[in-house]
Amino acid sequence: MVEQQISTLDLTQELEFVARLAREAATIVNTFYIGSSEVRYKPGDEPVTEADRSANQHIVNRIRARFPDDGILSEESKDDLARLKHARVWIIDPLDGTKEFIARNGEFSIMIGLAIEGRPMLGVVQQPATGLLYAGAVGQGAYLYEDGERVELTVSDLAEIRNMTMVSSRSHRQQIVDRIRAQLNITRERVSGSVGLKVGLITRQLADLYIHPSPGCKEWDLCAPQALLEAAGGRITDCWGNPLRYNKRDVRAHNGLIATNGVLHDQVVEVVAAICEEFGYNQDDGFW
Repeated sequence: MVEQQISTLDLTQELEFVARLAREAATIVNTFYIGSSEVRYKPGDEPVTEADRSANQHIVNRIRARFPDDGILSEESKDDLARLKHARVWIIDPLDGTKEFIARNGEFSIMIGLAIEGRPMLGVVQQPATGLLYAGAVGQGAYLYEDGERVELTVSDLAEIRNMTMVSSRSHRQQIVDRIRAQLNITRERVSGSVGLKVGLITRQLADLYIHPSPGCKEWDLCAPQALLEAAGGRITDCWGNPLRYNKRDVRAHNGLIATNGVLHDQVVEVVAAICEEFGYNQDDGFW
C-alpha cells in the first residue's frame, strides 16, 4: 500500500525547483570549466575540484532552505547519517565525471535525485558543457530540455539484444564488460563519461543498455539516473536483478548495475549474473 502511495505522489513542484537549481549549479561549474580549477585527491585517489565543492555548497544550501524537513546525502558533504531518520532524502552528485571535467571533454554532469522510503522517485541530470537538462519523476514522465525546447523522453522498444547499442565508460574500461558484450552478441557501442549521461542516452533511444559490473558506484551516482530512466520507461537493477535501494547506511552499490530499455532486462541479467559468477563474484559477497 505504501509503495502504491509513493508511486502516485505529485512531485511537479520539486521537479521544477530542482531543474532550476541544476541550471544554477551548471553556471557555477562552467565558470571553472572555462577558467581553471584546482584539483585535489580524496582517499582512493578520487579527484575533486573547486567546481565540485562550489556547486555542492550551492545545491545543498538551496535544498536545505526549501525543504528543511528532508534529509540530504551528497558526495561532497560529510555524511553524519542524520538522513537515515528521514523518509525523503535528496541524493546529490554535484559533479559526476570529475575526470572528464579535468580532461575538458564535456562528458560530466550535475545530478540531483530524490528518494522516498528508499525508492528513487525524481531525477535531474544537467550537462553544463552543452546545456542539456534531463528531468523526470516516476509516474510523471521524463523530458529533455534543449535550447528552450522540451522533448518527451521514452526508451526504445528494441527487443533483440544483438541489435542493441551498449553505452560504456570512457574512463573505466573493464575486461568483464568486453566479455559480457561478446556473450550478448552486441556489436554497437558508444562511450561516454558520467552515469547520468549514459542513462540519458538510453532515454533518448541513442543507446539501449549500460552494464557496470563493479562496486565503484555510490548512491549519488545512481539515484537521479535511475529515477530518470524509470520515468522514461526503462529499468535499473543490480547485476543479479535485485532492486537498488537508497538511503542506506552503506552507500555503495556492491553488486553493480544493469540499466536497459526494460524490454529484455531479465534476459540481460541472466547473462550478466552468470559471467559475474564465472569471474568469481556472487550476489552475497558482491564485488569485493
